[in-house]
Amino acid sequence: MGKGQELYKKAKQIIPGGTMLLSKRPEMFLPEHWPSYFSKAKGCKVWDLDGTELTDMSIMGIGTNTLGYGNEEVDSAVIETVKKGNMSTLCCPEEVHLAEKLIEINPWAEMVRFARSGGEANAIAIRIARAASGKDKVAICGYHGWHDWYISTNLGSGDGLGNHLLPGLDPTGVPKELKNTTVPFNYNDFEGLKEIVSKGDIGVIKMEVVRNFGPDNNFLQKVRDLATENNIVLIFDECTSGFRETFGGIYKKYGVEPDMAMFGKTIGNGYALTAVVGKKSVMEAAQKTFISSTFWTERIGPTAALKTLEVMDKIKSWEIITEKGQLMREGWQRLANEFNLNIKIAGIPSLSSYSFDSENHLKYKTYITQEMLKKGFLASTIFYASIAHSENDFEKYFEALSDIYKTISDCEKGDKTIDHLLEGPVCHAGFKRLN
Repeated sequence: MGKGQELYKKAKQIIPGGTMLLSKRPEMFLPEHWPSYFSKAKGCKVWDLDGTELTDMSIMGIGTNTLGYGNEEVDSAVIETVKKGNMSTLCCPEEVHLAEKLIEINPWAEMVRFARSGGEANAIAIRIARAASGKDKVAICGYHGWHDWYISTNLGSGDGLGNHLLPGLDPTGVPKELKNTTVPFNYNDFEGLKEIVSKGDIGVIKMEVVRNFGPDNNFLQKVRDLATENNIVLIFDECTSGFRETFGGIYKKYGVEPDMAMFGKTIGNGYALTAVVGKKSVMEAAQKTFISSTFWTERIGPTAALKTLEVMDKIKSWEIITEKGQLMREGWQRLANEFNLNIKIAGIPSLSSYSFDSENHLKYKTYITQEMLKKGFLASTIFYASIAHSENDFEKYFEALSDIYKTISDCEKGDKTIDHLLEGPVCHAGFKRLN
């Protein structure tokens, strides 16, 4: 039991759920054995509270650090801002410069609002879009945060968000009056969406442009046309996908433009900044309602985002991380073929994941994390790429993973039993209450 697990035991007693982010909860990786906390991070290396150096071949700050931890250029810009002062009675000029830059990157957009988290940006976008459309109901596809408007999806019959990355969520605490105000539809199911819209009370369509797979049969353009024909505000949530395959939204790959879009995660390389960009005809509705927060005016976020965008543009980071993500996917498949294992790979290359085609897939996932940790890696069945991941990192990773795949193959053949190999509980697959 390291210092990290000892601290996490205390955290579960004084922090509901143990952590601020479900995706970083130790039970999602390796219950009772995950290091849990870090003392420092640089490049793609993380040091735990015991001083152990680990190579992060996992979620890289849940996808925030495509330029690696502690990027010198970004950090230097932030340090200068700290020296000059982060907050004041006056506004910071960086927010204007950043708005200009985002409009330049998204020329269909004319106005921008900023926040500091993805959930906030999604809530801001929904408020503005509802104000602009004059209608309350929202059709959604994908993951869009934790706020009431979104979780209210599960007030209906069944687990409405079960197909949207969050199985097991209970809408306790969400007002029952919000029932049926948010309606889910499945990606690439245009007929299903058209049926929802045909009822005439949908004012907003909010969706991720792509998550585990891309559009079929001109799906995105059909959604765009449907929204236009019915005076519906179309929002693309690019908090996760933005700046990973293009300099901007992944929507650019498909030539379909929304009325609004959100960007987050990558935009500040680990510093808190999210943005809502949109057409003036929609965004001006923000002045009909009240959207305001003290810490949306701090200076570090815009400073980090301006420098991050500059570095991204200079080195074409989206091309680098896509190449590294593809290298990871090819390596996974190569090992699977070598050991006669069936795996299913999903996601865009820089946000790749896989699962074993086996009833023991969660046990195998736990075993991989358990054994790779012993070999000096933070690893699971998810990989978020950064420019900091080197060829040497990949070589050592696959060398370590090879023996583990062989053991999993032995389990699948019946020569070994996975239950006898696990040193603790199986990792969680979705939302669960702790304690």
